[in-house]
Amino acid sequence: MKQIEVVAAIIRKGGSTFATQRGYGEWKDWWEFPGGKMEAGETPEEALVREIREELSAEISVDEFLCTVEYDYPQFHLTMHCYLCSLVTEALHLNEHEAARWLTKEQLDSVDWLPADVKVVESIKQKQVL
Repeated sequence: MKQIEVVAAIIRKGGSTFATQRGYGEWKDWWEFPGGKMEAGETPEEALVREIREELSAEISVDEFLCTVEYDYPQFHLTMHCYLCSLVTEALHLNEHEAARWLTKEQLDSVDWLPADVKVVESIKQKQVL
């Protein structure tokens, strides 16, 4: 089975976390934490800063490791390293996503998360990081 390794940013601000809605592909309209694939030679933190700059035209600080999720999608195995992050710049621009929302802890279950991201939501709730 194909293996894909990615990073995800759990961007927090004022008791909420930032969620994005996919605008393309098989999982179009499902919600996820922003991020993407690591490139050769990058640390997870470097990949996350680059991906958020590309996807959201924003600068973040990578504050703390949250969890690693292992999930088997039908076509590939996903390893997703998730980090708690904060914004360095306030402006966010959706370069790849269809929509975005700031969700409080109580609102986390109000969107249709990608299956692997459901496990991240569970970690957020368990560790009470919002």
